[in-house]
Amino acid sequence: MLKTFFVGILLGSAAAAGALYVIPVVDQHREVSMVSVAPNGGNIESFHINLPMDRVMNGASGQTVRVPVGLNWPDDPILANVSTEIFKLRNARDAVVGIAVRAVAHDEGVDVVDWIVDLPARGALFVNMDPLPQGGGQRIGQIRAGSREFEALSGVLSERWIADTSGEEDAPAGRIELLASYVGIAEPSNESAPESSE
Repeated sequence: MLKTFFVGILLGSAAAAGALYVIPVVDQHREVSMVSVAPNGGNIESFHINLPMDRVMNGASGQTVRVPVGLNWPDDPILANVSTEIFKLRNARDAVVGIAVRAVAHDEGVDVVDWIVDLPARGALFVNMDPLPQGGGQRIGQIRAGSREFEALSGVLSERWIADTSGEEDAPAGRIELLASYVGIAEPSNESAPESSE
C-alpha cells in the first residue's frame, strides 16, 4: 500500500511537470517587433509616449500636480534635485508594449538623464543620455546595459519632444519619440591565427 502511494506521488508529479512544460502558466503576449534595418548596419526601432495620457507616475520635490493623485515624494535632501517619471511605452502601431522610466538629476548646473526601457516579453535597456541636447531639442544617449534579447547589443537611443499641432480636442499635448539603434557586439573568436608553414 505504501509503495502504491509513493508511485502515485511520483507519477502525479511527473504528469504535473509535463503539463506545465506543455502549457506554461504565464504566456506573455508579445507584440510584433517593429524593427527596420539601418542603411549602415544595425537595427532601428521607434517608440513613443503620448503626453499626458501615457504618464503613469511623476515624482519630484515641490511638485504641485501629482500623478497619481496622493503621491508624496520623499522630503529627503538627497532627492531634492531628482525627478522621476514612469510612462506607458508605445510602438509604431500605437500599441502599448512596455514601460519607460525617465530619471533626471540636477548636479551643479548639469543634468544627468537616464532611461530604463522595459519590454516585458523581450527584455530591458538602460540608457545614459548626453547632458546637453543637440539641435532641435534631440538628446542622444548610449545603451549601457541590456537584458535578455538586448544583452548582446550596444547602440544609441535618442529622445525628442514633438508638440501636437493637429488642434483636435482630445489630442495629446505632444509626444516623446524614442528612437533606438541597436548594433550587435562582436564576440572574440576562439580560433587562433593559423601558423605559417615556414
